[in-house]
Amino acid sequence: MRTEVTPADLSRSVMAVPPLARSADGAYDVAGNAALIQHLENGGVSTLLYGGNALAHHWPISQYANWLDRLEQSCGADTWLLPSVGSDGGRLVDQAAMLKSRKFPVALLLPMIAPRTEEGTMAALRRFHAECGVQLLVYIKTDNYILPQSLGALVADGVVFGVKYAVPRPQGGRDTYLDAIIAAIGAERIISGFGEPPAIAHMRDYSLAGFTAGCVCLAPAISMAALGALREGRAEQAQSLIQPLLALEAARNRINEIRVLHDAVSLSGIAQMGPILEPSSGLTPTERAEVETAARALVAAEHAFRAQSAA
Repeated sequence: MRTEVTPADLSRSVMAVPPLARSADGAYDVAGNAALIQHLENGGVSTLLYGGNALAHHWPISQYANWLDRLEQSCGADTWLLPSVGSDGGRLVDQAAMLKSRKFPVALLLPMIAPRTEEGTMAALRRFHAECGVQLLVYIKTDNYILPQSLGALVADGVVFGVKYAVPRPQGGRDTYLDAIIAAIGAERIISGFGEPPAIAHMRDYSLAGFTAGCVCLAPAISMAALGALREGRAEQAQSLIQPLLALEAARNRINEIRVLHDAVSLSGIAQMGPILEPSSGLTPTERAEVETAARALVAAEHAFRAQSAA
């Protein structure tokens, strides 16, 4: 596992956001998680974030360090593994103590829950970094969540590494909040946080460094090729490359992004994810049938793409 990173690493790989595999009794599943990580690494992905799709905000604190240690053991030497911290101040305190003795350079800060203030949030993030030395990738999902000038100060002080930006906007027009964050910390420290389809506009129009994604878990080579095209300014090619992902993305958007991805990995045959972490729940039989069709079609497209690329 990589223990030193720079902002340039945000554009090095798609930041995959995998689900977490558990056995039937709810314990950590070594084989399932290792199989998914190997599938991602074989497809060229070298950055793994265990965040929303892994329901990291619901991980028991009693298992937090153990699960991270097990994930680390399954990663290749060149893989950058990011844990998640938060989304409340109490968890930040406990997680800082656990991360202090480990070698994670950056952690995703899950969106902090109310009640909170700007001043109090900055103090909590500074305290976390002072306690464990881990920098934060701030996950922004709502407008004006943190003031751009606050982010700029935290980056300057080494507390914040960058931003995962996922504020939904209607098509057309500039995103003034995103523009202000770019002015404060630079586009090279910001990644798009919506998955492959919205990343095209984010990287084309705002020159963001890269993107996080869930469907990359099934089609890592395709997703990595799309990132490469976007880095080189070939947005139309990237749009063409991601066409096989759109059916599964549509199911995620319509049913539930996290639940669909969790079951899609199992139904595709890549790895068995087991039961999703409570308080979430699995798909209905009708939903599973739809997702299995989309997932298996996407994996077939991934295999065809890899064969074509190797020819």
